[in-house]
Amino acid sequence: MSDEKKPIKLDQFLKFQNLVGSGGEAKTLIQEGLVLVNDAVETRRGRKLAVGDRVTIDHQTWTVE
Repeated sequence: MSDEKKPIKLDQFLKFQNLVGSGGEAKTLIQEGLVLVNDAVETRRGRKLAVGDRVTIDHQTWTVE
């Protein structure tokens, strides 16, 4: 499996997309229920995302590619 196809953790995705400045900020956002994955609240920062998953914060959505 190539690196591009491996799942990425939700907190890592938020940092990679520059949606948060730190892992601590990602953790807080996720634990407060402010992050949606595929239109459902996700509170696990270790949630593994796959290609095609949609992450939404404050009515803005990013798709895992």
